[in-house]
This record gives sequence, structure tokens and C-alpha cells, in this order.
Amino acid sequence: MNDIRQHIKAKLNELPKKPGCYLMKNSEGTIIYVGKAKVLANRVKSYFVGSHDAKTTKLVSEIVDFEYIITSTETEAFVLEINLIKKHDPKYNIMLTDDKRYPYICITNERHPKIYYTRELGKKAKYFGPYPNAQAAKMVVEMLNKIYPLRKCRTIPKKECLYYHLNQCLAPCIKEVPKEKYQEITSKITSFLKGNIKDEIKEINLLMQQASENLEFEKAIEYRNILNDLKEIASHQKMELEMSDTDCFGYYADNGYISIQIFHIRGNKMVERSGFLLEEFGNIEESFLDFIRQFYLIQGNPIPKEILIPANDSILEMIENIDEALKNKIFVPKIGKKKELVNLVIDNAKEKIDTLVLRAKREFERTGGAMEKLSELLGISVRTLEAFDNSNIQGASAVSAMVSYVDGKPNKKGYRKYKVKTVSQPDDPKTMKEVITRRYERLKLENLEFPDLIVIDGGKAQVDAAQEAIDAIGVSVPILGLVKDENHRTNSLLFNSKQINIDPRSQLFMFLTAVQDEVHRYAITFHHTVHAKNTFASQLDSIKGIGKVKKGQILQILGKADFEKNLKNLKLTDNQIEEILKLYGRN
Repeated sequence: MNDIRQHIKAKLNELPKKPGCYLMKNSEGTIIYVGKAKVLANRVKSYFVGSHDAKTTKLVSEIVDFEYIITSTETEAFVLEINLIKKHDPKYNIMLTDDKRYPYICITNERHPKIYYTRELGKKAKYFGPYPNAQAAKMVVEMLNKIYPLRKCRTIPKKECLYYHLNQCLAPCIKEVPKEKYQEITSKITSFLKGNIKDEIKEINLLMQQASENLEFEKAIEYRNILNDLKEIASHQKMELEMSDTDCFGYYADNGYISIQIFHIRGNKMVERSGFLLEEFGNIEESFLDFIRQFYLIQGNPIPKEILIPANDSILEMIENIDEALKNKIFVPKIGKKKELVNLVIDNAKEKIDTLVLRAKREFERTGGAMEKLSELLGISVRTLEAFDNSNIQGASAVSAMVSYVDGKPNKKGYRKYKVKTVSQPDDPKTMKEVITRRYERLKLENLEFPDLIVIDGGKAQVDAAQEAIDAIGVSVPILGLVKDENHRTNSLLFNSKQINIDPRSQLFMFLTAVQDEVHRYAITFHHTVHAKNTFASQLDSIKGIGKVKKGQILQILGKADFEKNLKNLKLTDNQIEEILKLYGRN
């Protein structure tokens, strides 16, 4: 410990009195905090002198080293900090608790664009929202995809699909589609989603009437539904305001936390509210501005025409050095309705802080707190883990699944599915060995980061198989087994060949059970899908006249609501359609 202090003290004396960014590291060399400074020497030294609140003290207790990068100006430091946070995802940089996530509708900027519903932002695309009614937003996307023939496939196939035959795609796979055509379509959709809907309503009403006259009653109902959904979205405004495309921020700090509320105003209506809770590290005003920057520049939320914020002299000074993308959008109202709106948002932030703090503490106990308990129990530092489970029916359609957790929370982008290739009979250990080998050989080959812990849903045989795979790859990752009793319930842990009993009423036990349930759910769901498709595919082979291509097309539309209609578009015979519907469980 003394060596660490001497090392840090020596580096502190070398710090320049220039602007830049600093990166704090823990004992494992992991970057746990990234900050910026107008004067590096003053800011970094401030962490190691004087007294701090509990949260900053905890951060400092983990620091064993730091690096710094000099920039020419404080503005450059702002930009560099954003990039470093994106790259390293430090655990102490603005830990957020969001009390409401909201959906958007996205139009991609690709050569052949798509339109879809999402809650994840960040890609280069046009985003519309947020929308207060998620179901209505989904229905609008579904209807727009039927009305406007944009691309539906993830990648461009080699031949046309059913959407082309249903007039729902321009088929860029088989013919050239001019950019001007896409621009015409996306302009109509953009106009529609921005609320300029009079022309679109007339057009949809006309399409609805035409469908009715042609006795296409299902299509007419679809057109009617999109009109209803649009009215549903438009009617859920909370207040009328004389401003458009504006985000209004307010904040309130108390007892080591900062509550932030945002009112999202679109089309002169307050369509949504979102709330966040920050753990307070250092200067409150700087944390507030950092949150705004991360909200737009890291989380990828669309930047509106105007951003309203409350401000004092300290904030006004910091705004001068903020990123140009935001600087010209931020406005501090002094009087009038905008000032009244800012005050209202501040009142909401004050009102919400107790609820958010209580929720954050409960959430931390359930997730990050449980991971800390797991780290203490195993004697290792665990921030990331990957859990595995197998599923099969007497060896048939054997699959395995992996779920990923970061700081105690599911990381769904990290989930993986595996079709077992080398094991034909029911053999959990061999299946586990194959999948572990495939997963971590790939990580090693691609030089990607390994998890802090591997969790195996199984006992000694499965853990030993996983350990053999890891040893053969030549890497070192600790493995934890979740051992079940005769009732198939977890009753102990297996780690380093030792059985560990834990209190079934503890947060740690409930957390591990949740991980086990999640990976089991993911594996079972994947298995059911694979098994159903394999069974259905083999049954299709028995129907005369259906070859490989037709079978693939039928499997592609499996499970869709308009299944029968799509079968007819395949130009199958009535007997073939009848046989397929029998296999599908339709009379």
C-alpha cells in the first residue's frame, strides 16, 4: 500500500498545469474513471487531498495508478473525454438509473433504407419520438412497412422474397432502385411522423376506400388501424406549448444523489417525460452538464432544435467550453413561459428524488451489490460474467445458450446461441466442452475481452468439462458451477473444486438464481425454435413437389399471421397448401 501511495505521489508531482483528460486505474489495470480538467495538476491532486463524500472516497480507495492526456484547450478535453468514456465504459462515470425508457421510430440512412421500432439509439439514422404509447408506435411501424415498400431484410438476399410479391418491397436484390425513389418514400414517412399528416390521412383514406371497393376487407381494416394508432399517439400529449422539438432539463441534488428530469416537447406538445438518478461525484453543476453531454453524445439520443436548462454562473462558464454540437442548442431562459417550464421540470426533479434513490438502492442490492457479494465470496473481482446452459430432447436438436451480465445486469447484446455440432447423444459435459471451446477460442482469435467469471448451470462433470476446454485454449478464466438438488433447484456453488453453501434468502442467491433462470429460458426458447423448424422441415420433405427452395420459403414465413395468404403467393397447389396447414396445426 505504501508503495502505491509513493508511486501516486511521485506522478502527482509530474502533472502539468494544462488542460486535458485523466484516466484512473484499479489494481487490475482497468480504467474505472475518466475525467477532464482545465488544469490537470489541480484537478487530479484534489482527489488525494482533503476529505470527500462516501462515493468519491470509495472511488479513490480503488485507484492504484492514473494516466493523463494533454489537450490544447478545455474544449478539446471535453471531446476527448466523451471518446474515452465510449471506449472504456468506466464503472464510476455517471452511474445512471432511468425511471422510464421510451421508444423511437427509426429510418436508417442506408442505400436501401429500413424503418423500424427501437429503444436503442446510436446508429446513424433518423429517429422520431419519443412516443408515449409503445404499442401504438409498433403498430404505426408495422402499417408504414405495409404501405411504403422499404427494405425488410437485414441483408440484401440473392433473390426476391415474399414482401416483393406482396408489394411491400421494391426488391433491390433483383433490380436497381433509384435513390430518388427512396427519397420520395422516406420524405412521406418523415412528414407523416413529424405530425404533418393531412395529406397522408387523405391518401390512407383513399387506399382504405379502394381496398373496401375491391373487397379486400383485411387490408381496409389495416389502413383504418393506422389512422387510429396515429390519433392515439397524438392524443397522449400532457400539455400544449408554443415550442417544438425541445428538450427541457431540470435537476435537484440531495444526500449524494442528483435527480434529473427531462420534458420532451415535439410538435408543440409535451409528449414524454424521462427521469434519471446520478450518483454525485464532485461538482454538481459539472455532473449535470456531463450528463447532458452523455445523454446525447454517448447514449445517442437525437439532439433537438433547442435544449432548455437552468443555470448559474458556474454552468454558464462551463457551457462556453462544451461540445459545438450542443453549445449552439443550449438556451438558458430568464423570463417567460420557457423559464416557467424549466422551474416546473426542477420541481419534478425534486419531487422524484426520494422515489428514485429508493429504487436505485433496491436495484443496486439486486444487481451490482450482489456482484460485490459474489466477488467477496469467491475472492476475485467480478464485474462481467457469462453463463451457459444446454437444452435437447434425447440428443435431438441439441443447442446451448450463453447470457452475459455486466455489473449485475443482463447485457443482451452479448447473448449468444449455439447449435451443437459434435455431440449427437445426450451428453451435457461434452456439449459444454464444445460450446466453451467455440466461445473462447473465438474471443482469443479476435483478441476480445474475456469475462471475469464463467458460470456453468451444472455440477462437477460440467465444470470439469468447461475447465478442460479453457485449459486447452490456454487462457485463465475462473469457473463457477451452480449445483442443483434432486428437485432441480440450486442449493450450492462449486468453485475451485470446493462446494460453497449460501443462504437461499440472500440477495446473492436470488441473483444467481435469476442468472440461472435467464440462461435456461434463453436456451429453452432457442431449442423450441430449432426443434420446431427441424420437425416441420422434415415433414415438408414428405409432401410431393416441394423442393429445397420452396421449403426454405415456407420456413421463412413460419409463424406469421398471414401464413395462409403467403402460402398462396408461393403458387402451391391446393393439396400442398392443405397438407402444409395440417402440419402447421391449422384445419
